[in-house]
Amino acid sequence: MTPPDGILLVDKPQGISSHRVVSIARRRLDLKKIGHAGTLDPMATGLLILGVGPSTRLLTHLVGLGKTYTATIRLGVGTDSDDADGDPITAHGAPRGHGE
Repeated sequence: MTPPDGILLVDKPQGISSHRVVSIARRRLDLKKIGHAGTLDPMATGLLILGVGPSTRLLTHLVGLGKTYTATIRLGVGTDSDDADGDPITAHGAPRGHGE
């Protein structure tokens, strides 16, 4: 049987790291040589490009290509981690948890 070789496009869901996606692909394809063309934050969703088998060498040509990001922001709210996963600490400029 010929081992898998190629580019695998994964629609990465929110809440899973790029490393975890690679780990799942390795297990399901029963192959150790898998890499990705750039990390997506665990909160991010989107296209994660994986190189499988000998095609991992092609990833170096993809890493520097342009990317487009789309984001939703909520103005006036601060969190303890500076991202949407954190606990709110301010709302509309006023500290939270002080007499609310």
